[in-house]
Amino acid sequence: MGHPHPHPYAPAELHLPGFVPLQLSQAQILVPYLATSLFLLLAVWLISGRCSRRLSDTDRWLMCWWAFTGLTHIIIEGTFVFAPNFFSNQNPSYFDEVWKEYSKGDSRYVARDPATVTVEGITAVLEGPASLLAVYSSFLPFHLTMRTLPLSLSLSLSLSLSLSLSLSLSFPFLTYLTIFSLQMHFSHVFLPFVILLFFFPLSS
Repeated sequence: MGHPHPHPYAPAELHLPGFVPLQLSQAQILVPYLATSLFLLLAVWLISGRCSRRLSDTDRWLMCWWAFTGLTHIIIEGTFVFAPNFFSNQNPSYFDEVWKEYSKGDSRYVARDPATVTVEGITAVLEGPASLLAVYSSFLPFHLTMRTLPLSLSLSLSLSLSLSLSLSLSFPFLTYLTIFSLQMHFSHVFLPFVILLFFFPLSS
């Protein structure tokens, strides 16, 4: 029995009762995401510059990173964890559309793979708040940024790498790892390395 609206995910026989096709284009999803992210980074940068305790540029950049990654985990990934029927909502929200598009790169999300839901749940509930705690700690006289950096980086990198590895073992990697998936994961895989290389260079 075919779906009223055939879905674009693999495998084609994946059962998605009540599937509602995407209503937003990739650009309509990415532009608000990028604009909101840039606004958040600018706001954190300006607010941190007015802090009574003088913060170094390194601290301020790290605060921008913690705020961005923390809210991304809590809001974006949190909506995936706690909205299991995002693919069948008749009046889909922006976040429903995000996950329907993202699932083109990894259909385990739309299929609600238990391991994927568990990992994303841990990320949304633990790593997200921990990242915001790092932002708050930066305002304190004795802040914990240097201590939370290795832990948060390890969690973020472990999540991204484990998802990528399991994806490559489960599906034809180059077929399903779409440009959209790369764009959404870019900040959580690439930026931590930038922070390490530029702000914490190896001593000669």
